[in-house]
Amino acid sequence: MSYVITTILGYKGIVALTGFLIFVFCLRYSTVIFDWIERQTLGTRIYIQEKLELLFIDIPPDRLTMGLLIFSLLLSTFFLVFFGMWISWILGFIIGIGVGVLSFRVPKFVVDYLVERRIKQYQNQMVDGLTLLANGIRAGLSVPQALGMVVNELNPPISQEFGMILQQNRIGVTLEECFENLAKRVPTEDNDMFVSSINILRETGGNLAEVFDTIVAVIRERVRLQQKIDTYTAQGMFQGVTIACMPFAIAGIYGASDPNSIKLLVTNPIGIILTLVALTLDFVGFMVILKIVKIKI
Repeated sequence: MSYVITTILGYKGIVALTGFLIFVFCLRYSTVIFDWIERQTLGTRIYIQEKLELLFIDIPPDRLTMGLLIFSLLLSTFFLVFFGMWISWILGFIIGIGVGVLSFRVPKFVVDYLVERRIKQYQNQMVDGLTLLANGIRAGLSVPQALGMVVNELNPPISQEFGMILQQNRIGVTLEECFENLAKRVPTEDNDMFVSSINILRETGGNLAEVFDTIVAVIRERVRLQQKIDTYTAQGMFQGVTIACMPFAIAGIYGASDPNSIKLLVTNPIGIILTLVALTLDFVGFMVILKIVKIKI
């Protein structure tokens, strides 16, 4: 069949037909394609910029775009030269393009990690922060004054978050809305409980100090349970990391002792396909293990 089509159309005709079919496909799904390109480029930059705002890091959009492009270019060039000099320039070119496309999204995972770490630090400071708030309110201070005491006494990130509440309140934003913005910036169950209780009690009346003491007791119990769970799941996490690293360790041992034994895995097309399949399955298995050992309370 392919011989008949080649005979009728010729190689130039096949190339023209393929180009026409690609054009028709792109024209038919142009909206979906452009939306996808926007999400992978401009959408990634906007996402990173929003996360950096949560970290109180201000980077101009043009500098952020330039940084993403330079990082992607340097990383793709490194893989191109590395695989090109040691294995094959064709393989290096293919891997370099793939790494260049994927590396544009690497900072997204980095800022996600930084935001999660900041949220954990905030959670660890909530006991001290709410204790200071309760003591300040018992001493006769208003809620903004008690918040100011927390800002002056504790370290970031809780001092930055409470300081943002005071700044927004000074420019005319109601205190209830300021606390709701805090719940959006730090979306945790403990923080939602804190914001909901303080907003409800400010409207209906009640003893804020006692409520804060109750929340502190709940948070301490939650932290105690989480630490116990982390202790029990640490062995599973270690086993998952060990299993995920074993293929790379074995490949390194064979590559150091007998390089010809693994050369086909990166030079032969079938070997490259099998290597990519093995790496994909290794990554999927590692993610499954992470899902199993990660328990939320």
